[in-house]
Amino acid sequence: MAEEYGAKDIQVLEGLAAVRKRPGMYIGSTDARGLHHLIYEAVDNSIDEAGAGFCNKIIVIIHPDNSVTVIDNGRGIPVDNHPKFNRPAVEIVMTKLHAGGKFEKGAYKISAGLHGVGISVTNALSKKLIVRVCRNGKIYEQNYAFGNPVDELKIVGDSDERGTTITFFPDDKIFETVQFEFEVLEKRLRELAFLNPGLTIIFTDERTDKKSEFKYDGGLVEFVKFLNQNTAPIHEPILINKEKDTTIVEVAIQYNDSYIERIETFANTVNTLEGGTHLTGFKSALTRAINNYAEKSKNSNDIKLTSDDVREGLTAVVSIKLLEPQFEGQTKARLGNSEIKGVVDSVVNTELSYFLEENPAVAKLIINKAATAARAREAARKARELTRRKGLMNSFALPGKLADCQEEDPSKAELYIVEGDSAGGSAKQGREKKNQAILPLKGKILNVEKANMARLFDNDEISALTAAIGTGMGEHFDLTRLRYHKLIIMTDADVDGAHIRTLILTFFYRHLKQLIEHGYVYIAQPPLYKVKKGKKEMYVYNEEHLKHLIEMIGKDGIITQRYKGLGEMNPDQLWETTMNPKKRTFVQVTIEDAQKADEIFTLLMGEEVEPRRQFIMMHAKDVVNLDI
Repeated sequence: MAEEYGAKDIQVLEGLAAVRKRPGMYIGSTDARGLHHLIYEAVDNSIDEAGAGFCNKIIVIIHPDNSVTVIDNGRGIPVDNHPKFNRPAVEIVMTKLHAGGKFEKGAYKISAGLHGVGISVTNALSKKLIVRVCRNGKIYEQNYAFGNPVDELKIVGDSDERGTTITFFPDDKIFETVQFEFEVLEKRLRELAFLNPGLTIIFTDERTDKKSEFKYDGGLVEFVKFLNQNTAPIHEPILINKEKDTTIVEVAIQYNDSYIERIETFANTVNTLEGGTHLTGFKSALTRAINNYAEKSKNSNDIKLTSDDVREGLTAVVSIKLLEPQFEGQTKARLGNSEIKGVVDSVVNTELSYFLEENPAVAKLIINKAATAARAREAARKARELTRRKGLMNSFALPGKLADCQEEDPSKAELYIVEGDSAGGSAKQGREKKNQAILPLKGKILNVEKANMARLFDNDEISALTAAIGTGMGEHFDLTRLRYHKLIIMTDADVDGAHIRTLILTFFYRHLKQLIEHGYVYIAQPPLYKVKKGKKEMYVYNEEHLKHLIEMIGKDGIITQRYKGLGEMNPDQLWETTMNPKKRTFVQVTIEDAQKADEIFTLLMGEEVEPRRQFIMMHAKDVVNLDI
């Protein structure tokens, strides 16, 4: 009985058992994102060796069986016996949480692996792992299974080389998928090469024979040029590199002719996707330095520039290296060190002010860019006020096309953002009226890549969408006014649907980013096919499932109907396949998803033609279903 709860009921998880019991606590999730984290933890060890000056090459290989090998030419993990545990140090590192050379400041001055759980977590969540260390003229090897050593560390040969090689096989009983995504890993490894000038990273995917090699001697300057490759920059990158109070602050800044800001932030080479104190310090310093220069030079026509104004068309990389980073969570998405805000603010304000004084031609381009943004902001404010007076943007006059739900508690309410009036009609008839609201959007929403705020407020579809959501946007954004805690993008399963979904995602990412950060944005998964054999019908949601079905029951007698549009389904079918909470499948949009959509959209819809042509030529052979 529950009343007999006592000491015998207390469970103690020894060693890495806690990781296997609750993997999400250590790698964030057990989906593809968590899977890739296994590689990041292994690579971070090698990056720490590079940062300490002992490694200049890292090799990452995905094998055909989805095992992964990470090789570096660093010093090699120590193999001598640990004085406390009387076991080889490499075994302690591989099998104990919070064990590593990153807690005392002597071994690594700067390290990404603050928590010390990195490679041991990779080991715990792998059904097999092999570590090989070249050190002291010998080659040492040890094997593990599910985080536990299966043999002793042994010498298997001689070698004049040094370094560590780790091969691991992710546990398919823990992860929802063990299929690594080349593009996701390629992006992260490229970032690491930019952040570690002179380091060579070679990435090979033996499943597809794809291979990428990265080496950037120019560091962050090359990074911002890469990020701006699909835009038209208006000046050469500005580089700030300064050490203050044991913290190294490195920033590269380059403005382009777009309306979009893009700031990538890193702390000890960790991509802090949700920003943190270093981002806050950078933004405040940027605004102050540009405003101060504008006032001195009278270049802004007495317009007071806001933080949003000075970031329009900005591409920047902010990378800091500090002794004791305080990341929020093991997945390290946000930096929390309070003192870093002041350090970054001071360095960027001082160094950028010097640059603007010494480079008046570039300074004038930047001031003019920000002043143009300020004038557009003022025009947007007037447009917004006019819209309010018309009664379209307040909570008492929601858009006429919105079929609202009865639920008044936002945490229980859902808004389906549906492509087209036809699908919208089916969704309105098939929905659960109590808590499901439907907003049909006509055609493709505004291309926000080429639009300032004034045009956004003048666009009927975006006005309807922001009115329905309720938060407002820009400087008037207020998360407490959010009317639904599930914002579900539901588009057709064809090329146009994918395009519209990307447009909406990009709008959210650029103008309503907090909705994604708080996990309120989802993508519905309508079926691709209806499969019929005799009297039995089944809905199929991806090509792999269809192939599997055909292999099991054979082609004879199977009738497949491919759904190009949601409007092809009647209300009952739409409810049953896509909207019924008991059966539907949603994908929650993360910052990485939205960032990827943003990059693709900049490439495909931006002003630069050549990068788009190269992309189309590269991927034309991958097209399966082309709707013409």
